[in-house]
Amino acid sequence: MTTTKNREALQSLYPFLHNKKSDIGRMKTALLDSINRKVDQHRIVIDTFYTQNGEAMVGCAQAIAATYRADGRLFAMGNGGSSSDASHIAVEFLHPVTTGRPALAAYDLTADKTLITALSNDVGFDHVFARQVANLARPGDCLIGISTSGNSTNIVSAFEVARKQNVTTIGLAGGDGGTMAAMGLDHCLVAPSDSIHRIQECHVTIYHVLWDLVHTLLADDRGNLGKASSPGANTHLGKASKKE
Repeated sequence: MTTTKNREALQSLYPFLHNKKSDIGRMKTALLDSINRKVDQHRIVIDTFYTQNGEAMVGCAQAIAATYRADGRLFAMGNGGSSSDASHIAVEFLHPVTTGRPALAAYDLTADKTLITALSNDVGFDHVFARQVANLARPGDCLIGISTSGNSTNIVSAFEVARKQNVTTIGLAGGDGGTMAAMGLDHCLVAPSDSIHRIQECHVTIYHVLWDLVHTLLADDRGNLGKASSPGANTHLGKASKKE
C-alpha cells in the first residue's frame, strides 16, 4: 500500500484526528481489509512455523513426556501476556479437557502475586522466576519460559538456574529468538514474526499441540501417571525472599 493510501486509510479510521467526519462506508471497508490482512499474516506465521519446526515439536514433546514418565513436574513462566500463557499451560496439563487423559503435574510460576511482589521488592524483578526455580525445581523437571522477544531478563536468569539443576529447558520466543535462542536451551521454539500479536497467537498453538503430542506419547503409561508430588517448598520461599 502506498504512503498516500496508508494516509487515506488512517484518516478514514481516525477522522477526528484530521478534523473530518467519519465515512461509514469507507471505515467498514478499511476495517474489513485490516481483518483480512491480519488473518493472512496469522496464517503465514503458523504455516511457516510448522513447516520449519515439525521435528523440533516432536522432540520437545518427547522431552516433556520423559519428564512425566520419571515422575517429574512441569513449570511455566512468562511476563505480561506471556504470564497468561504460562497459566494456560499449567491448567491444560493439570486439568485436561479431553476425557481419559490424566492430570499431569504442572505449575505456573507467575501465579503467586504475594511471592512475586516480595521477591521484586527484596531482591529485584529479575529474580522472580530464578528464585522459585532454585527452591522448587528438581533434576528431571521441565521448565517452559515464554518471551515474545526472547530477551526477558528474568526468564533468561531462571533458565540459567534451571540448567545448573539439570532441569529440561524449553523456550517459546519470537523474532530471531533473542537471548533464549542463543543460550543453548534444550529446546527453543521461535515464532517467525516481529508482531507481538502474531507471535502470541503462534505460541498458543504451540503449547496446545505439545499438550496433545505429550498425551499421545504417554498413552501406554496412563496407569502410572499423575502421581507426582506437589512442588511443596512454599514455606521456604518466604525465607528465600530475604536473601540475595
